[in-house]
Amino acid sequence: MAHRLNAARVVLGVTGSISAYKAVALLRSLTGAGAEVTVVMTDAATHFVAPLTFEVLSKRPVYQNLFDGQETMPHLMLTESADVVLVAPTTAQTLAKCALGLADDLLSTMILAARCPIVMAPAMDGDMWNHPTVVEHTRLLRDRGVTVLDPEDGPLASGLSGKGRLPEETVILDSLEVALSQHHDYSGQRVLVSAGPTREPIDAVRFISNASSGKMGYAVAASAAQRGAEVILVSGPTALSAPPGVTVISVVTADEMFQALEERFAWSTILVMTAAVGDFRPRHVSAQKVKKHNWTGEPLVLERTPDILATLSKQRTHQILVGFAAETDSAIEHAQQKLYQKNLDLIVVNHVGGNASAFGNDTNQVTLISRDHEIQEWPRMPKPMVAQQLLDAVLPFTISGSSSAPPSVRLRSL
Repeated sequence: MAHRLNAARVVLGVTGSISAYKAVALLRSLTGAGAEVTVVMTDAATHFVAPLTFEVLSKRPVYQNLFDGQETMPHLMLTESADVVLVAPTTAQTLAKCALGLADDLLSTMILAARCPIVMAPAMDGDMWNHPTVVEHTRLLRDRGVTVLDPEDGPLASGLSGKGRLPEETVILDSLEVALSQHHDYSGQRVLVSAGPTREPIDAVRFISNASSGKMGYAVAASAAQRGAEVILVSGPTALSAPPGVTVISVVTADEMFQALEERFAWSTILVMTAAVGDFRPRHVSAQKVKKHNWTGEPLVLERTPDILATLSKQRTHQILVGFAAETDSAIEHAQQKLYQKNLDLIVVNHVGGNASAFGNDTNQVTLISRDHEIQEWPRMPKPMVAQQLLDAVLPFTISGSSSAPPSVRLRSL
């Protein structure tokens, strides 16, 4: 890890948690690995650890507010020169301010202005971490590409035991290593992502669709943009906001999605097909709403929609192709068939149906299969983390300069 942190410019944000004392040891580990660390403290943090402690160990000034006279606009100066921002510990208040875009002190203003990777290591009481508001703020930050670690289980300052302890130092340092290695490693790539469901009309008001929320595709698009790629996201109907730095093309039907992807396929270097495209559509569509009393009882006749990924695969010249397979049974076998039939480089197996379904959930448990027969089963994790893992797996293909699989796809261990 030392080679990753050596000469890395780290801004360490320290907030008002009892775990602030652990930031002292964390600072020593960072500087011991060769990192250049600048500490930013909130007012609350100074009640737990004196700024002088961090100043002596970092051999740099400690920044506390926007108007302390040390620098003009320190929130901009600090992030312009930073490779990564680490907030450890991160309180529930800091999570809330960052999620909502509130900037009322140096740390929150700096995070709002940051263009480098951000890693947050929460520490708080277990009931606070599990509060619906904190859960929602964490989800928002992760959706935007911020790495928010899960706190550890164990004894808490309140005397209770639960999930709220600052993550172990090794976990924090490993996360920094990942953030540094991912910083702009997709520069020069043009990533085309599909997301969400499609809708196939029955009449003027009814349609056939599925339960896909689009969260996985949006997470892939956001992560690719964060890592330096130029990204176009072709999205079916969802309730999600456009990820920062991503061009979104909105479509409804499978035909519209096919046309939007085909028009941009030659431009792309990577296609990630996360969309849950409907396989069938009604053969005849009524321009008017069909009234119940006018229905004759005739069955709805369906026909196949275009197989978008198979068609684009036949047009490929240089593109890396990543498919998704939503399965309820014999998932690996069915996914392997799709991988070879559609000539893909990688395929991600989603399990759908039941409470643990990939559809609609903020977390996902997937299996990744590569063309060289490697199968990786990943643990359940937030979809933004799945997206980052997937981009890690695609990266060797971009380095090899070929859309055929390299001898071995090495996935980061979890």
